[in-house]
Amino acid sequence: MVEINKTIILKLIFLISIIALSSAFFIEYILGHQPCNLCILERIPYLLAIIIIMLNYKFVHLEKYFILLLIIVFLAATILSLYHLGIEQGFIEESLVCDLKKGSDLLSKEEILEQLQEKNISCKDVTFKIMGLSLTSYNIFISLLITISSARIYLNYDKN
Repeated sequence: MVEINKTIILKLIFLISIIALSSAFFIEYILGHQPCNLCILERIPYLLAIIIIMLNYKFVHLEKYFILLLIIVFLAATILSLYHLGIEQGFIEESLVCDLKKGSDLLSKEEILEQLQEKNISCKDVTFKIMGLSLTSYNIFISLLITISSARIYLNYDKN
């Protein structure tokens, strides 16, 4: 029974990761809502999860380590999303991550003009909500759920 649950949960994490990335790209490219830098960084764990789970099916003998890697990736994703939510709510000041382009002092005149023409999105500005919650809020919930599910698989791995 543990084997079935493990397989189902890994497939669910894979599916959730594909849906999360597809939704992010749909909202950005089809609906036209530009993401901030933290929103873009929050996509990386889902891409990593897809890669890790695909590698898991190729290298089954390393499955326990891949599950541990999923825990680490989504724990980091949860922390990143909590940090982003703190910025959105005004509890935390924006850092250089939120505006990587302004962090560089070595800009030419052309680069400065290009940046002035670009539309920069602040990490504290929520441009898209679903049922009153920002996508960062949903990302916290999903990342935490995946972290807990992966941890349960890892902790029960040797009990099979």
